[in-house]
Amino acid sequence: MNTAKTDIVLHSGTPIKIAILAMGGQGGGVLADWIVEMAENAGWWAQTTSVPGVAQRTGATIYYLELIPESTAHAAGKPPTLAMMPTPGDLDLVVAAELMEAGRAMQRGLVTPDRTTLITSSHRSYAVGEKAALGNGIADPNKVIDAGRESAKRLMCFDLQEMAERAGSVISASLFGAIAGSGALPFAREAFEETVRHGGKGVEASLRAFALGFDAAQKAPSTPAAIDTSRPAPDVPERAANPEVQALLSKVKAGFPAEAHGMLVAGLRRLIDYQDIDYAAEYLQKCTELHALDARHGGEAHDWALTNAAAHRLAVAMSYDDVIRVADLKTRGSRFERVRQEVGANSDQLVYTTEYMHPRLEEICGTLPTGLGRWLEQSKGFGGFVKRRMEKGRRVKTGTLTWFLALYAVSGMRRFRRSLLRHQIETAQIREWLDRVVRLAGNGNYALAVEVLHCRRIVKGYSGTHDRGDKRFASLMNAADKLVGQKDGAATLQKLLKAAMADEEGRQLETQLGLLLGAGASNMTQPANAMFSRQAA
Repeated sequence: MNTAKTDIVLHSGTPIKIAILAMGGQGGGVLADWIVEMAENAGWWAQTTSVPGVAQRTGATIYYLELIPESTAHAAGKPPTLAMMPTPGDLDLVVAAELMEAGRAMQRGLVTPDRTTLITSSHRSYAVGEKAALGNGIADPNKVIDAGRESAKRLMCFDLQEMAERAGSVISASLFGAIAGSGALPFAREAFEETVRHGGKGVEASLRAFALGFDAAQKAPSTPAAIDTSRPAPDVPERAANPEVQALLSKVKAGFPAEAHGMLVAGLRRLIDYQDIDYAAEYLQKCTELHALDARHGGEAHDWALTNAAAHRLAVAMSYDDVIRVADLKTRGSRFERVRQEVGANSDQLVYTTEYMHPRLEEICGTLPTGLGRWLEQSKGFGGFVKRRMEKGRRVKTGTLTWFLALYAVSGMRRFRRSLLRHQIETAQIREWLDRVVRLAGNGNYALAVEVLHCRRIVKGYSGTHDRGDKRFASLMNAADKLVGQKDGAATLQKLLKAAMADEEGRQLETQLGLLLGAGASNMTQPANAMFSRQAA
């Protein structure tokens, strides 16, 4: 049997112990089976078990493997007894198909500095908690890398997902290559590659991904570098193909400071995609007015902080998530292609995507003309009907003609969006928000005005997520009014915004409101939609 140099020390009667953490579609089961097959072909005893994770990206499946040479296995005169699940502090190799899963492995105590080699992909698949968080909920990947340096005997971290995509394969193949290249198992490269060939499916693509993973592991530094989490400024094109878009681009370049160009162009792209060119022009007109306000009140000395904040936050506010937007995104050809790539479907395979939909009464009424929507929203009979039909949600297959056409028809309603109830509510809220910014900046509260613009980041998503953000946004706006004229008003509002994004229940915000603003502050929780629905009526 050909063997490769390995860091693992084989003790008499003790198997090599491996844990693989992978999410659905990443081929964790295939990877575990490859290792078992390779070991058995080399005359080893091998066993694999799995503990399924939870759906919706809240946990990976853990595949546990034990490998032991045939000669060692029979040293005691009987077949070996192998464990069914990993034990903290007793693993030689841990493989994670996503960076935060490596963090979970360390939290579980599966990685130890005296024994464990940790191999992880550096790419991210965001968890539900990260996506649903108020504000930016994305966890810092470098904290995982820092922990890995301390917790593992050896840490190897590189983007194995990108390698798999470059090779036209899935991440299990590049992970298999990284394991081989790391020397963590006592088998030659040829044994790994022969196992892939024996699989018989997508062999050439898998071998390409294997080779990329192998080379990356061979060249890996002793200590992985930190991941660059900075966001480059959006690019500003020289020219636009559409004459109307070119006119908007020319206004950006002529009428705004250079440091705001990238964000403004990103905002225009977003709103053209969301609605149309006229809607993007409305956005640019609002930004022009706010830039003029910025110039009158010393914006240049503040590096145009108000202009930049407006360019960013207003674009997001105007492209609010509604039923029309959701239907549009779910029926785009680019989405179907992305899903096919993620699941590794071949050109001759059919892929059906099952969507979970749970629209509330507010979402349904929001897609109707203002008068009709408001009347039905207040109708007990209609509300009861919607609750009976939708309270448990429903699962639909957008790959079927019936549901695709239904969602496609809803997405086509964007041409009527400006006349619908939801748009009237959002427009009134944006108007009130920007009026507050104008008042604050005009009264010498420039820094506070900038923070009021940034407070809009808490409003995101739809359904319950949007409702929670609306309520806290209303509280923050009321707080901003009480902070007018205070020297540290902007810093205080910034603290309140941070508290508002800290927990789903809003307890930290209530605490901070009480501490910073005094008695009665915790009562400032009137939902913003309720406030502005009356104004839009």
